[in-house]
Amino acid sequence: MFGPVASQTYMDAVITPHRSLSERGFIILISVVTAANCCSAAVFVHMGAVFVPFFLGIDVVAVLVAFGVSYGSARRIERVRITARDVVVTHETPQWSRVVWESPTAFTRVNLYKEENRIMALCLALSGKQVPVAQALSPRERGEFAEALQNAISEARLERG
Repeated sequence: MFGPVASQTYMDAVITPHRSLSERGFIILISVVTAANCCSAAVFVHMGAVFVPFFLGIDVVAVLVAFGVSYGSARRIERVRITARDVVVTHETPQWSRVVWESPTAFTRVNLYKEENRIMALCLALSGKQVPVAQALSPRERGEFAEALQNAISEARLERG
């Protein structure tokens, strides 16, 4: 009569990777690496090894590239959304968003893979297919997330009756 009713969202979790080095810490680290390489280069040039500073410069560039890739991957988030109708997992960056999993809530299962009482993997499963979720979390956090995920799916199933 009035059209479809919007379904309640039982979970809308955003999972971001951990990064232990802040931007300020990165600047300090790259400054120390650069200073150490400059000092080493000066010693090698004084000894007559004029090509060594080029390789030390490549070393600094390699560290910069590695951290650039790491910080780039830190901007990628995983979003898990649960409604009474479906479970959707998306991977997002500031530039794009891609759905990696979509399944009906009524038939979606949560699978845990444990090793010595630690949750090593958490997957959503349906009809023999599965997708890992919350890989950026520690085993303890993954266990807490698995419990919240299972509770949200159970509550969403109750809405469907």
